[in-house]
Amino acid sequence: MVPRKTYSIGSEVSGFELIPSDFFLSQLDHLDISTRKRLKEKLLLIKINPYRYKRIIGYDLFLFRIRFEDGRREKRLIYLVQKPKVKVICILDRDQDYKDLRKFLKRLGYL
Repeated sequence: MVPRKTYSIGSEVSGFELIPSDFFLSQLDHLDISTRKRLKEKLLLIKINPYRYKRIIGYDLFLFRIRFEDGRREKRLIYLVQKPKVKVICILDRDQDYKDLRKFLKRLGYL
């Protein structure tokens, strides 16, 4: 078995604990380096205040999204707030209009 790459998300910042899903980590491998760097900065902001970004309505969960661009493609990072933890779920393509979100949430056992 090949060891999984790990990404440090700033343990020096206190606040909420970030827990990335394995699926998110596998998606992260497909992003370019500059995009990963921008996402890391935004994830550090989430550790301080996870409610700063837009909430996704239509679910009985505290789901939020971060907008970002990867090679001129609009994407969304989806995360779930469950105090004191923030679970980073997945990255969605904007052109899919959250159609895959329900499938990912079911796969991870949140629905």
